[in-house]
Amino acid sequence: MIGNRSYMDDPRILIAGGGTGGHLYPAIAIGEALQLRNPRINIHYVGSTFGIEADVLPVKSLPHTLIHIRGFQRSISLDAVGKNLILPFRYLRASRRTKILFQEFNPHAVVGTGGYASAIPIKTAINQQIPVLLQEQNSYPGITTRLYADKAQAVCIAFDEAKNYLKGHCILTGNPTRKSILNGHRTDAAKTFNFSPEKDTVFLFGGSQGSAALNKIMNTAINSLQQEDVQVIWQTGYNQFSKFQHHDSDAVRVVPFINLMSDAYALSDLIISRAGALTLSEITVCGKPSILIPFPGAAGDHQMKNAEVLAKATAAHLIDEKDLSSSLLVETVLKLLHNKEKLKQMAHQTKNLAKPDATETIVDQIFQMID
Repeated sequence: MIGNRSYMDDPRILIAGGGTGGHLYPAIAIGEALQLRNPRINIHYVGSTFGIEADVLPVKSLPHTLIHIRGFQRSISLDAVGKNLILPFRYLRASRRTKILFQEFNPHAVVGTGGYASAIPIKTAINQQIPVLLQEQNSYPGITTRLYADKAQAVCIAFDEAKNYLKGHCILTGNPTRKSILNGHRTDAAKTFNFSPEKDTVFLFGGSQGSAALNKIMNTAINSLQQEDVQVIWQTGYNQFSKFQHHDSDAVRVVPFINLMSDAYALSDLIISRAGALTLSEITVCGKPSILIPFPGAAGDHQMKNAEVLAKATAAHLIDEKDLSSSLLVETVLKLLHNKEKLKQMAHQTKNLAKPDATETIVDQIFQMID
């Protein structure tokens, strides 16, 4: 524990968020930017033992505390009922652990990036009158943001539409994205994937864990795309890679996960993906035309709302999953690839929606809170 030094001598920031990559990676991006701005800053992350952060934070050797909490289970099953019944006990245990952490770390400010791992630290900070900044990734805010927005010093939003659901002080910043995402070059990327840089290339992915629905539809569409001499980068996710790896060929690169997303973006002429907030932020920063197929099970249907923002700006083509078929996907892909002027216009509109300085703007707000 640090003594009574001033904020600027050795500022301490607690960053809470996780459960999924969509909440965790903005937290890490903000933390890294804070430390670049002030190397003396002390960052501590809070996540859940049930979230992706339980694997990621230790690997990155980032100071962290994992609390034993998970979100309310919305499905109807015996397993879900059982988990919900023990939720109050987990909440009390996680609250006690969080209070101890606050006593030990004594943060000057708390940043919440959403997810069930962030609610308790945010509530604790508010109760202790510690400044709070919330970072909301989606056009329809998550429950934690909606619950605490009016008590936070600032809410950094990625979509202007989000302020319609919030009572707090909202600042349109965009989502934090990795600066390295723009480091790819088409020629070098083609070598990485062993593709031709001259041919049309489609990049399909369903987030870091893949999408069963997108994998299934590409499984039936892939032959038609190959017949049209279209190259395909296909990220399946680890769980489904074995089902589809047999499609790997000279024109199809099937991979479970892509570490160098900058290369995949640089080589692609058209992206097919879900509509998670971070995915859309990267697509806009890279200025890539896209076909968006929102995940229908997203809380509050936020992926559909995210996708509609791009579609209304003519930056993306939106397909509702209930209307999705192999023939429709192939038809849409070929129609766009064969209309270079349309692709160019979509790319321009996409770039107009980008907020490449989002992370720095958020960091500015945090330092204003602790000055």
